Order: sequence, then structure tokens, then C-alpha cells
Amino acid sequence: MEKDKFMSKPNLNVAIGLLVHQNRILVGWREENQHQGNKHEFPGGKVEAGETPVEACRREIYEEVGLNVGLDNWKKFDVIRHEYDDVIVLLHFFIAYLSDEESQKVVAPWKWIARDQLLQLNFPKANTSIVKRLYWQRLIKISHVLSSLNHIPDDRLLYWRIAESEFSHEEFSQYSIEKLSKIIVNINIFNQLGELQKNAIQTIHLKQDQLLQLSRNQLDSSKRYIAACHNLEALKHAEKIGCDAAFLSPVLATETHPDAKGLGWKNFAEMALHTNLVIFALGGVSPELLNDAQNNHAYGVAGIRSF
Repeated sequence: MEKDKFMSKPNLNVAIGLLVHQNRILVGWREENQHQGNKHEFPGGKVEAGETPVEACRREIYEEVGLNVGLDNWKKFDVIRHEYDDVIVLLHFFIAYLSDEESQKVVAPWKWIARDQLLQLNFPKANTSIVKRLYWQRLIKISHVLSSLNHIPDDRLLYWRIAESEFSHEEFSQYSIEKLSKIIVNINIFNQLGELQKNAIQTIHLKQDQLLQLSRNQLDSSKRYIAACHNLEALKHAEKIGCDAAFLSPVLATETHPDAKGLGWKNFAEMALHTNLVIFALGGVSPELLNDAQNNHAYGVAGIRSF
């Protein structure tokens, strides 16, 4: 009987659009009489017969939000299968970045919500992993010491920066899935992990030379990527291939790279303005400079010392 009940559940393909403008995400509210009512939502709806998911996403955004976002502007974000008590849904997520002009056309009941406020909202369970992926802490600690995970506060992530030759499966396996979800590893380290560990890692790092060798559709859509960028060309390439974030560096002179000329806040701000990526200022910065960084169009700051 239980098996028959499971098999009788309807299957539903749903297309959802993640609209982003200056590190804010467009969010609405589901009324009480709707499925999963009294919850926040991203715009989207059922994929109709004869439609591809991305075509359905474009149509739903036009019908619900009033924005005509071209098919080429939508990038595949993730696909999630979720089982409710009454239905099995396959959620096709796409992401698009809006210009200032487009963002100003948005009207109630839709609202722009900052990334770091998303976890405070009440979304359907099917959206949990997507919300966590869109949310970024404002601070990233960089360290070669993996045990830093044991002491890292909730308001920051850890980028474990080591050489491939230093990687130890035994050391890595000592940490729980929950702990590993707060760590960033380079793609070469990620490729050495077992499947369970790969599933736990949410964020993959790309050095600039690794980044420039990749093209669109080569990234794993179930992961988010943060790229090391030192110029505007790299930033634009990172956005083009579907990265989520970038370390833009060096902002200021540092003790570890004393000969490297810093970008300075003016050049940093000009570069950050030309991308929709989540930008972390790196190089000569500290948590105390977070406000300065945000005033220059950074989302957050990253570093070795003082973090």
C-alpha cells in the first residue's frame, strides 16, 4: 500500500528564476491558499507542454514580474528533486542579472532582499539548498591549517589554501559533513576527494590560470565557484562561465606579497562595478575594513591575518 501511495504522487516540473541585482535577490510571498502557502518564494511556475524549462522560466518571469529577460541571459543554476507529502517536484533553477534600469521596474509584491538576509526568510523546504548557495558570509579566512575549522565563527568561511602535495585524506576525513560545508578548497584538491566529501563541499576555488582555461558549461551546477581575479578580464571571464564569486586582489600592499602593487580602492571599485559576481576584497584588508570595502562595491573581505 505504501509503495502504491508513493507511486501515485504526481510529478511536476517547475522552472524558477533567480533574479539578481547588486547582491540582492528578488523574492515574493506565497498566499495562504497556494501550495506551500505563507512562505517566501522565488518567481517561477509549472513547465507547460512543449516548453523547455528555460522557456518556461522566461515566460513565468514575464507573467509574474513583468520583465522580459532574453533566453540568452538565463544561466542554468541547479536542478533539484524534492518530494512533498502530496507531490514530487523537479525544480529547474536559472539565474539572470538585471541592470539598474530593469531592477527599477520591479513592483510589489516582489522585493529585493540582500543575500545575507535570505536565511532569515521562510522558504519552502525544496528551496533550502538554493537559499544556502545564494547566501554568503561577509568574511572569509584564508589558512593552510585545516584545524581552523574547529574555531571558525558562523559569520565567516574558511578557504583552506594548501599545495596538492600537502593534502591528507586522513586529516580531511576527521571532519564532519557540517564542518566541511564551511570550507572552500581549490579544484585540484576537490578532485582528490571521495564522493561523500565532494558532496559536503559547497564552494570550489579557482586560481586565475585555472579559471581562464575553463569555458561555460564546464562547471558543476550543483556547486558554487569562487575565482581568484587580478584584473577585469578575469572577472568578466569568471562571470561568463558561471562562477558565483571572486577574490579581487591585491587591494593594498601585503606582508606576504610586498612586491605586488595593490590595485587601490579606486581601481578596485571600478572593476567591481563591472561585474555581477559576489566580490571579496583580498590583500591588505581586515574585518575592520569591511565597511570601506562595501563602500567600494565589495560584498565582503578575505584575508590571512586578523580573520
